[in-house]
Amino acid sequence: MHPYLRATFWISLYLLLVQAPLFVLLLGPKPAGSGFWFDLSLALGFAATTMMAIMFLLTARFQRATAPFGIDLVYYFHRLTAIGAFAFATLHPLLLFREEPALLGVMRAGTLPLHLWTGLVAWMALAALMTSSLWRQQLCIHYDAWRVAHLLLALTALLFGTAHIVEVGHYTTGPWKTGLWLAIALSCLAVAVRVRLVKPLQLLRRPWRVIRVIEERGSAWTLVLRPEGHGGFRFLPGQFAWLTLRSSPFAMREHPFSISSSAAVPREIAFTIKELGNFTRRIGEIQVGERAWLDGPYGTFSIDISRAPGYIFVAGGVGIAPIMSMLRTLAERDDGRPLLLFYAYHTWERTTFREELEALRERLDLNIVYVLSEPPTDWTGERGLLREEIFARDLPADRAERECFICGPTLMITVAEQALARQGIPPTHIHSEIFDLV
Repeated sequence: MHPYLRATFWISLYLLLVQAPLFVLLLGPKPAGSGFWFDLSLALGFAATTMMAIMFLLTARFQRATAPFGIDLVYYFHRLTAIGAFAFATLHPLLLFREEPALLGVMRAGTLPLHLWTGLVAWMALAALMTSSLWRQQLCIHYDAWRVAHLLLALTALLFGTAHIVEVGHYTTGPWKTGLWLAIALSCLAVAVRVRLVKPLQLLRRPWRVIRVIEERGSAWTLVLRPEGHGGFRFLPGQFAWLTLRSSPFAMREHPFSISSSAAVPREIAFTIKELGNFTRRIGEIQVGERAWLDGPYGTFSIDISRAPGYIFVAGGVGIAPIMSMLRTLAERDDGRPLLLFYAYHTWERTTFREELEALRERLDLNIVYVLSEPPTDWTGERGLLREEIFARDLPADRAERECFICGPTLMITVAEQALARQGIPPTHIHSEIFDLV
């Protein structure tokens, strides 16, 4: 099936799953009408609960479903959907208070009936989930602790939200309508069991071993892993995997990293990781011989998916990792297509892979434009931040025919996407990898 058809199928399925409960609830006997605003409030509550349920599917890493979009885009959509669900869940009681002000008196009295109590707990869990996710770094919440709390809060919001709907009983009278919401809640529990129990058990049976730890420039380290007792997996250049180190796969301590090695040598997989966050700042302490587990590959950020007569790459900092995978693979294949790399970094001394990139010039038709924000005094290349004037000076005449791959900090990606589009590259030829998933 064509990728666009597959994408259309999964988008249609998502919309159907979100809206289906609203239409199903209209079947059979209907309660006495209470006005437009009352019914709108109920519809928003139903929609919020359904959207929360489907979010479990969005983050379950079903490779067939995420393949047309890339899992980074799916996670970004998950974030936007969560904001929408929280907005619906907040508007739901506000509209009820508008129609029935007496409910505020009940809330102030502190003696909540069960249906209001369950609704309040669901909303508070969702609010805590949103706050801890959108402002995790500002609140200094450790990534591993956040992941556990995120799952528990999501399950609490969904289960209490479902209980609230069943207790209220509007549009849910009758065993089959009640069963619908119970089935939704149980299906989400089943997905959580699959992700947190079944899949870790499968990974436990397919361990990997760290065979090399290489210190790179720019406070980055490359870990080279080899499968132990199994055949590993094949991947496309530019894809990524979830890596677990010094923990069991059941511990919810996996982290997504781009594969930086050549896809032409799949028996060994390398990850180049910069010392940045809670987990990565100690990556240099990993020892040869340690066990690891990999869940992958994922992503559509690959030259093997977006074929073209030539390529343009834009990297910022450690965003060079997936691009190195593509360049190394092209070199292994003796590919002669023209390649252009824009590589932005702070200083020349700390530029990761600079020696290997120079060596790759000898094996590929590769031109490199380095952009340094803190260049040495004798630097003759591009200076400052990556900006449109640099693209305008160095893009080739056949730019519109090439596919472009961008990976780096979010602000750099935004600037590059807009600049490349203004320079005549079709938006459909521009592909970005968002490595800040949470």
